[in-house]
Amino acid sequence: MSCHNSVVVQASADEVWNVLRDFLDMSWAPEVIEQCEPQGGLPGTQIGAKRILNGTFQETLVGLDDHARTLRYSIDDGPDAVSKDNVQGYIATVQVLPITDTGESLVLWTSSWEWSGGGVAQFCNPIYQALLGQLQKHFR
Repeated sequence: MSCHNSVVVQASADEVWNVLRDFLDMSWAPEVIEQCEPQGGLPGTQIGAKRILNGTFQETLVGLDDHARTLRYSIDDGPDAVSKDNVQGYIATVQVLPITDTGESLVLWTSSWEWSGGGVAQFCNPIYQALLGQLQKHFR
């Protein structure tokens, strides 16, 4: 089971990656993320960094690869379909790829999970689409 969302951003892959790579900085998405609370004191580029988004989504950075411009995080608990009682093994991946002929970037936001009680994709896809829209807007 999985979600797949993508967007083309009018900025270089390095510029986009520099905005996305800090797991604890969601300032680029003010219309979606009203609050990003760091937890545990680790920096946003260190594996194990934790955050709570909008007071409900508890997430942990589980992978960061600057060379591949990829980060991975788990949703440990959240509302509705992504609560720890409804979904297990939820991992999201954000990857930034260069579009070499235009100098733009392709941002892929995917997620997968091992088990759920249902409704995860229907719940998450609109959120990821809104975040990707905010990313595009950030670079306009």
